[in-house]
Amino acid sequence: MTAAARSLTVQVRDATPADIDQVQSIYAYYVTRSAATFEEAPPSTEEMLRRLAAVRDRGLPYLVAEDRGEILGYCYAGPWRERSAYRYTVEDSIYVAPFVQRRGVGRILLHELIERCAALGYRRMISVIGDSANQGSISLHRSLGFRQEGVLRGVGLKFGRWVDVVIMHRVLGDDSRPLPDGGLAPPLPKDEDPS
Repeated sequence: MTAAARSLTVQVRDATPADIDQVQSIYAYYVTRSAATFEEAPPSTEEMLRRLAAVRDRGLPYLVAEDRGEILGYCYAGPWRERSAYRYTVEDSIYVAPFVQRRGVGRILLHELIERCAALGYRRMISVIGDSANQGSISLHRSLGFRQEGVLRGVGLKFGRWVDVVIMHRVLGDDSRPLPDGGLAPPLPKDEDPS
């Protein structure tokens, strides 16, 4: 019986190289069938292993959701941009196996990613969602406190059509906490505070 036909017991844990075949299969689905990612050819397992190592080398979380040995989805955080002023901001990426969509797996994964990034001292999380028609991802992020900041119209060309990008943003934790380097973060101006 597959996960689609049974109740799920979702466990979230750190991804390992042994998970990458299943992770690659999930991602290949989205590459070849959706505009959720702007990649047009599925990366190899070797490339996915390299990406896992790059995330882990930065000390950032790369998580999988598992049920009885079957990977149901994965997510990770990466740097938002390389400039030093962005050092407390991360970007999330999340993909759930198509056979468990709308069963809460994405919410469990993203919630854990948010918690781990906040615990590491990050203060903002950005989501760059491929395709403004991707209401599943937009709704998931909104349900976990992300606010839509804008839409970049027609910036990608995939499957013969121009595709939008939706930018969403979330504050992680309380800015009154000291920053990991010991400094204090200034409060957000009232008109920018998402709370």
